[in-house]
Formats: sequence, structure tokens, C-alpha cells
Amino acid sequence: MTTDPSPGRSDLFERGLEIRREVLGADYVHRALDQADNFNLPFQHFLTEWCWGACWGRPGLSRDTRSMLNIAMLAVLNRQDELKTHVRAALGNGVSEDQIREVLIQVAVYAGVPAAVEAFRTATAALKERGNGA
Repeated sequence: MTTDPSPGRSDLFERGLEIRREVLGADYVHRALDQADNFNLPFQHFLTEWCWGACWGRPGLSRDTRSMLNIAMLAVLNRQDELKTHVRAALGNGVSEDQIREVLIQVAVYAGVPAAVEAFRTATAALKERGNGA
């Protein structure tokens, strides 16, 4: 049995692609899709459709709130590369450095200091790369 590595582009996929580009930047999204191969291209389509179209496309939360939630969850899960990506995206979504700091302090209290220490390191690197931070 073979599967089509590039499933049809649904309306949800198109909406997700639009949001993903707006939040992460067109270059980032282009690289992710361009570097995909037959094995992981279906996953790129899945996450574009469901993470970005179905979840980020919902009207119930603002983008800055979604960004702060992602920062907290990724810090707790110790997913540093994704955390760095979402710290950068949060800045573009209007989240301030002060808000990012407060989210990570909240992580320290509710998820543990080790998770927050790593998250602060990652967030600091992301902020410096963007020309922010001390």
C-alpha cells in the first residue's frame, strides 16, 4: 500500500498555511515545506492543516495568547528548538519580553525550575537573535 505524499490542499490547509506564514514567517514555512521529503511531507501537511488551520484558526483566543500558551507548554515539555521558534513568533504576535519573562516564571512555579532554567536560556538566545533583550 502506498500513500500520496502530497495530499490535496483543503480550505483548512490553505487557512493554516496563511496563518503559519503570518506567525512564523514565510521564509521559515517555505524552508520547512521545501525540505520535506516523501516520508515527512504528509506530516507537514497534517500540522499545517490541524495545528495552524484548525487550532490557530479558531476565533476563541488571540494570537498573542496562543503564543504565550505555546511558550509555556513547550518550556514544560523541554522542546527547546520549538520554544525558540515560538519565542520569535510571539514577538511578532505582539508579546513583549516582559510577558515572555512572566510566562517563564509561571512555568518555574507550576512545572519546575529546571524547565524554566532551560526555557530562559532558549528565550534569551531567541531574543538576542532578534536584537531584543539585554
